[in-house]
Amino acid sequence: MKVLITGGAGFIGSNITRILEKEGAKTIILDNFSHADYKNIIDLKSDIICGDILDGELLKKLPKLDAVIHEAAITDTTLTDDAKMMSVNYNGFKNIANFCLKRKIKLVYASSAGVYGSTESTMQENQKHIPHNTYGYSKYLCDCYTKRIQQQKSLPSIVGVRYFNVYGPGEYHKGKSASMIYQLYCQMIADKRPRIFKYGEQKRDFIFVKDVARITTQALQLKKNYILNVGTGTARSFNDIVQILNTTLKKSLKPDYFDNPYSDKYQNYTRADITALKKAMNTTAVFSLEKGIKDYVVNYLNT
Repeated sequence: MKVLITGGAGFIGSNITRILEKEGAKTIILDNFSHADYKNIIDLKSDIICGDILDGELLKKLPKLDAVIHEAAITDTTLTDDAKMMSVNYNGFKNIANFCLKRKIKLVYASSAGVYGSTESTMQENQKHIPHNTYGYSKYLCDCYTKRIQQQKSLPSIVGVRYFNVYGPGEYHKGKSASMIYQLYCQMIADKRPRIFKYGEQKRDFIFVKDVARITTQALQLKKNYILNVGTGTARSFNDIVQILNTTLKKSLKPDYFDNPYSDKYQNYTRADITALKKAMNTTAVFSLEKGIKDYVVNYLNT
């Protein structure tokens, strides 16, 4: 199988590419390296195309493919340039989707729990979506576009994998967009009190990137159209993260609570309903937050 991974030099894309290579697939990475790091792929054998998903002429020149996994996007939810966010995330997605339709090849693409907006309930794929920021809205539009396409007949399947809060190896270049696990680790390994929004009881469905990459690659085997939540089905607090990191690092640092400057655009709670994922793919995440953080710290961050 020959697979194109857009954003393949980024956080999740590089982990996906690594799995595909181990499974014997021929991989091609398309990335403009604006939100990536060459260190993520230095061990990979993929063909590298340095280019942009907004470049329609470049897409026309791509070789014959069996499938595309679309990960390229701007993921910084605090970005104030709405035009750039919409152009890359929505217009770029449409370019890739139409490319796959024209060539009649399978598409698996990254959606986001950001489409749900603020809620205190478990998030189901078919509930009303009220995005809380432009990033969430851009991903919502991608899902809407997908649903319109999926109504057509005799087309290859399109699968949207709606990621929840992903953390793990390969995110180091993301700066303030990196996961809370990574940011808190960097503070605590330097013996600084971990800074979290008051009072650390915000809860997220944190999912380890190894689970995300595995589920995404397995989605290539699906024969029908889906948009599926990809989370653990469990919401954990920021205080939980601090406690787990303290245990893993053998420290006893207390949180330094401060006001949330993004309160008007911030999701305080995410939790995936994974019923559809289990039914469609017969799989779930295997890493608990404790197990994932330990793997991340011991095998990647502390090496």
